[in-house]
Amino acid sequence: MGAGRVGRALGRGLHTTGWRVGVVVTSSITSARAAVRAIGAGSPACHATHHLLDSDVVLISTPDDAVAKLGAELAHIGGAEWGRKVVLHTSGALNGSVLEPLSKAGAAIGSVHPMQTFIGQNSPPLAGCIFGIEGAPAAARVATKMCRDLGGVAVQLRAKGKATYHMAGLFACSHVLALMEAGVQLLMTQGFTRRRAIRALLPLTRQTLDNFDRVGARAAWTGPLVRGDFSTVKRHVVALAKFPREYRDAYNTLSRLAALVLSANPDETLNLLNRALGQHGGIKQHGQA
Repeated sequence: MGAGRVGRALGRGLHTTGWRVGVVVTSSITSARAAVRAIGAGSPACHATHHLLDSDVVLISTPDDAVAKLGAELAHIGGAEWGRKVVLHTSGALNGSVLEPLSKAGAAIGSVHPMQTFIGQNSPPLAGCIFGIEGAPAAARVATKMCRDLGGVAVQLRAKGKATYHMAGLFACSHVLALMEAGVQLLMTQGFTRRRAIRALLPLTRQTLDNFDRVGARAAWTGPLVRGDFSTVKRHVVALAKFPREYRDAYNTLSRLAALVLSANPDETLNLLNRALGQHGGIKQHGQA
């Protein structure tokens, strides 16, 4: 149910490994037919239908804010017929309890989330991908089998920790993208074309990630903070004055975060950094110059 980028990728992968795909439900019959074509199997439908109960496992891959409503709707449609069936959703931030009405109807509920990014019509490889799973024992067993059949690695999560788990992925994905784009825009103010700015920064980022993978975060850390070059930090702060406030806020916050998580002596580094940032050991309140 729900066959956007994640749903199609999982559906296609599972079909390829031998899972039988039944009803494919999306918000319109047109998109459902397109999803069936992308998956390579299934029967299209544009609303929750009793035919879903013909399957042993139902996979919900809708936006997060639709999961609870859909779970309640499915519980109403199937009632006690949900006994011994498994219902999983693919949200990274929600745990299985959002499907509680289905649990009360007898289904085993849980979640399975690939720690991967999906864009457009091209699906990234899922082999080797970490899948966060949690839920009732029967649901977790099915989720684990899905992961293994897809070539992924299933990691059992604590239900209460799903938001933190998802946030970790956000730091490594969406936030990195925002930083990359900010860096590109900074270079463009210095006469770089967009293409050349990207060409300048991508090798730097790729090498940093390669170093992180090979030698770990602390050994891969470079830049003025690790050298104790706080005069350069001061020059950065001055240069950022002509950019939108968010640039300076990000620079300050990320510098402090780096000192906290990368420095061998976080307290000392933070104290020196705060002075360089003009904060003198404390954090200025929002809105202060």
